[in-house]
Amino acid sequence: MAATARDIAAELRERIKSGALAPGKRLPGEPALVQEYGVAKETARRALTMLVTEGLAVRRKGSGTYVREFQPIKRVANRRLAPEGWGSGQSIWSADLNTRPMEVTKLRVDVESAPDNIALALNLTDGARTLVRDRVYVVEGEPVQSATSYLPADLVRGSAIEQEDTGPGGVYARLEELGAKPVRFVEEVRARMPAPDEVERLHIAEGTPVVEIFRTAFTDEGTPVEVNRMLLDASAYVMEYHVTS
Repeated sequence: MAATARDIAAELRERIKSGALAPGKRLPGEPALVQEYGVAKETARRALTMLVTEGLAVRRKGSGTYVREFQPIKRVANRRLAPEGWGSGQSIWSADLNTRPMEVTKLRVDVESAPDNIALALNLTDGARTLVRDRVYVVEGEPVQSATSYLPADLVRGSAIEQEDTGPGGVYARLEELGAKPVRFVEEVRARMPAPDEVERLHIAEGTPVVEIFRTAFTDEGTPVEVNRMLLDASAYVMEYHVTS
């Protein structure tokens, strides 16, 4: 029986995991796979696409397909939201990245009318205004996440949250200074395929899903003070949760 695209992808995957195909190394091209496995060119192409979709490989236009060098980010929600981090002036991202380089791009800070779903989540009246912080996070040169935060405009007016640089500890540290310290968070998570504009914004490889997270931050009194809509390149992340019974 002739090899299928899944068979070829499985063998290449094992070579990657074993180290026989090291990070940065070029994978066999379509002609080589056609010759090695006796399959059609389309079958070889699908096999390589599977590895790209899984985040194990990347395509370089005019050059070929290579083993991905980028190491997935381990996102531990419990740890990144702990006040011991942002409360001491650290970025939430430091819990995910340690010393890996990260930059914020396409940062937009503006005041807008709250979308219906955001107004509902923040217990705002119709027509209420929100401060919107929209940005893309780039790690080691790769866009990995976009995030749009919504905060009640009346709550944060005049604070550093209205500035591009919110200062040590970020938005949550500034909310604490305003007497609205977030102490509880709810995250709703779902996986889906990206829309065309999301593919462009995060430079997502063809066929790669995204993880969409809606996080709401609450004060000790139960008042919602922020909604953050995050969109993660699924191939760039490992999601980890610590739960106690």
